[in-house]
Amino acid sequence: MIDKLKTEGIYTYAEAGEGPTIILLHGLMGALSNFKETFNYFSTNGYRVLIPELPLYKLPLLKTNVKNLAQFLKEFMEFKELDNVILLGNSLGGHIGLYFTMNYQEKVSALVLTGSSGLYEKAMGDSFPKRGNYEYIKEKTRDVFYDPEIGTKEMVDDIFKIVNDRNSVIRTLAIAKSAIRHNMSNDLPKINQPTCIIWGKQDTVTPPEVAEDFNKLLSNSDLFWIDKCGHAAMMERPEEFNKILHTWFTSRKI
Repeated sequence: MIDKLKTEGIYTYAEAGEGPTIILLHGLMGALSNFKETFNYFSTNGYRVLIPELPLYKLPLLKTNVKNLAQFLKEFMEFKELDNVILLGNSLGGHIGLYFTMNYQEKVSALVLTGSSGLYEKAMGDSFPKRGNYEYIKEKTRDVFYDPEIGTKEMVDDIFKIVNDRNSVIRTLAIAKSAIRHNMSNDLPKINQPTCIIWGKQDTVTPPEVAEDFNKLLSNSDLFWIDKCGHAAMMERPEEFNKILHTWFTSRKI
């Protein structure tokens, strides 16, 4: 289903299902396909699911930041006439969801965070990006997962293409710096929406203590762990991820 993208105006997105609306928000290096199993599962189990393509490399450079990506989400929701949605974000997508919720709490019924930025990120350091160094990009891509085989050649090729395009690199670095600037530790206690935190125990990008801090700072949150799992739980352990989330939705009557 997620392969059937539609474009309307400036928006490219996938949509399926009926019921309460879930918007999936991908990360900085994440493709929409990272959410394939979650998209398919919930769109056939009583939910309307949308996943917009975030304009990570299309915004003017000065507007390439978390704030304006949250603004893009607001405009997308207005375009689709959506309100009272569930936001589910991985990595940067979680950060965008948090920033959006902080500013438009009335538009969000619940939050789901997995490997979210917003409190801490392990940067790739001065060595990022090594343009032209395919093996380095391959290693970094595979390190995101507990099982390195999840980092397919197709995925590595996509990321290699990004880091070897000057426009993409500049915007990638701008967003990464923006994510660090928009630390949300002081804002999280103001967010009261029910929040489901699902985290890989072996996440090396946003380590387990980050999940614990999110759980402490978000007053209405529940934390769930997935063992033998890295930074993208919905991708690496989709069946377990979907089961945890669906059970949580049921228990919270969402």
